[in-house]
Amino acid sequence: MPGKQRRQELAMESTQKKSSNSRVHRSDRIKQIFALVSMVSFGGSAIFGVVSLFGSGLSSQHQQKPAIAPVSQESLLAAQEQGYVGVLQREPQNQTALEGLANVRLQMNNQVGAIEPLEKLVKLNPDRADYKALLGQVKK
Repeated sequence: MPGKQRRQELAMESTQKKSSNSRVHRSDRIKQIFALVSMVSFGGSAIFGVVSLFGSGLSSQHQQKPAIAPVSQESLLAAQEQGYVGVLQREPQNQTALEGLANVRLQMNNQVGAIEPLEKLVKLNPDRADYKALLGQVKK
């Protein structure tokens, strides 16, 4: 009986070795497939990037960029005015915004609209003669 038991043990060891070898072989095969897929993906994306780069370079040589529509001075001033008004809603005594608003409104020939921010500037800075002089000119 001991011989039979030994043969069974040897047979089991042999089966285990085969199974272990099969797992190692399968694992190596999966690693190889993963490496191959990774290399193909990297190569494909690199080729795609280079082709699109050259393609866009060639197409931009033949096409001129459309001209940007000119923006009127009035619309720029109106946008600046709205920006200063927005700041003053949050910070009513912001001197930079008050000065900017007064200047923009004067550029827009809106002397009446420039009076309010100039009066606030004179009130906040009673020692500034330039604010007082400008306010006097606007009120005339």
